[in-house]
Amino acid sequence: MVQSLMDECRRLALFYVIRLPSRPMRLPSVAILVDTSRSYGRDIVRGIRRYVAEHSPWSLYLEPRDLSSSFPEWLKKWRGDGILARTVDETLLRHLKATKLPVIEMRTTVLKHPFPFVGIDNSVIGSRVAAHFRALGFQHFACVQDISEHFYFERRDTFLQAVNDAGFNCPVFQADRSNWEQHQRELAAWLRELPKPAGVFAVNDQMGFWVLDAARRASIAVPEELAVVGAENDKLLCETASPPLSSVRLRGQAVGYDAARLLDEWMTRKCIPKPGERHLHAPGDIVTRQSSDIVAVDDVRIANALRFIRQNATSSIDVARVARECALSRSVLERRMKTLIGRSPGEEIARLRFASVEKLLLQTNLTLDAIAAKCGFAHPQYMAEAFRKRTGMTPGTFRRSRAV
Repeated sequence: MVQSLMDECRRLALFYVIRLPSRPMRLPSVAILVDTSRSYGRDIVRGIRRYVAEHSPWSLYLEPRDLSSSFPEWLKKWRGDGILARTVDETLLRHLKATKLPVIEMRTTVLKHPFPFVGIDNSVIGSRVAAHFRALGFQHFACVQDISEHFYFERRDTFLQAVNDAGFNCPVFQADRSNWEQHQRELAAWLRELPKPAGVFAVNDQMGFWVLDAARRASIAVPEELAVVGAENDKLLCETASPPLSSVRLRGQAVGYDAARLLDEWMTRKCIPKPGERHLHAPGDIVTRQSSDIVAVDDVRIANALRFIRQNATSSIDVARVARECALSRSVLERRMKTLIGRSPGEEIARLRFASVEKLLLQTNLTLDAIAAKCGFAHPQYMAEAFRKRTGMTPGTFRRSRAV
């Protein structure tokens, strides 16, 4: 009797405990102070959104912003949990410090700040553009500089270094941006004096847009006389330019996702970052548009060979087929290509095939078998092993570590 009464009490206690209304969990409040006027900033926001969708939900503050937007007044008394920001001036930096909240910075500037930084490794961009021009056969180069940000100098310097290491010179244009018409006149005159055909690196898409405008004013053919590549792949600028501008894609979604992860770990005390620590992501590939879609070598037969390789590298072609296509013996083809672009036909075919493998790994969910078939490899196992030897990573590791 006593035992049964105790059992009944336990059952009732369990019944009421289970049915007690639970207190709603408080959502972490996070402010996103990111410029959304450019493609890169919007991609960062997409990366943040993806992190939040995959993990616990946040209450997000987000508004349309540009690079000159101020710190929202109401955030001065906000009792939130963290901020994800791209800081452009001392005023915004001062307000961010005053919040005493966890802040992840996503814009490298000349400003000194104590926050952890997540962003793009700008030192890679210049060398990547130089390699792009060299692959197209260019032997004349130039750079158009923007002095408004420190990271533009990183892009310029690595471009110059790569060009100089290859044994070539590279003039740099830098002018006063305060008067756009004067800037364009000076830029057009400078472009006329360049030896041609030349590959021109504009350190951002704004400069690239202006280079194409100046080339049109100077009646310089693009891409036949000047091939132009910018950086940041801002779709509005790139697709409005005439002709459309090739550009280095920045992996904004990867940056936003990683910044959100770091902030989440900080807010939940799982891992508190060190002040000023840096998390750098490699840029993406070059999105080729009409402004650099050309093979720039004086040797007509080698130009035809390079064009044929570029169009058919993923179709299981071999060096013998390329030699027949351009009516040269294999030995002559090998020698001339080595002289002009520093690579043999076989190396060029492999370079383009593996570039396609990388692109499909990052931009699709295709299996390795499907990727091998699309990229001209008869055996997926061979492709995977050769990929590992080239990159130091298996295809799966590469996909996970650099996923957009």
